[in-house]
Amino acid sequence: MKNFLISIIICFWATMAMAHSPLDQTTPANEDIITELPTEILMKFKADIRMTRVSISYEGGDSIKMDLGDQTNFMQEFSLLMNDMGKGSYLVEWRGLSADGHALNGAFSFTVE
Repeated sequence: MKNFLISIIICFWATMAMAHSPLDQTTPANEDIITELPTEILMKFKADIRMTRVSISYEGGDSIKMDLGDQTNFMQEFSLLMNDMGKGSYLVEWRGLSADGHALNGAFSFTVE
């Protein structure tokens, strides 16, 4: 009986974790080292998410809020225009709301050499 209850708890936890919309892929990829600054950042999620904020910081400096434009509906893919800040390290931080109502956030980084 104990093993059965543990199995149910694990299945319930796994189902809850899958109900969210984790970040699946980014371009540039996390921790990529690239030679040219991209004109846009692409983010793809495993399920629909409503993006509420995306910011970028350069070389550990102040964070700059990126323009979401008309990408404020529930979607799986987001394309955000980049401002050319030059070579160096970039950190992209995002916040959003999954379709099941949970707040999500995360970050990824890349370097331009």
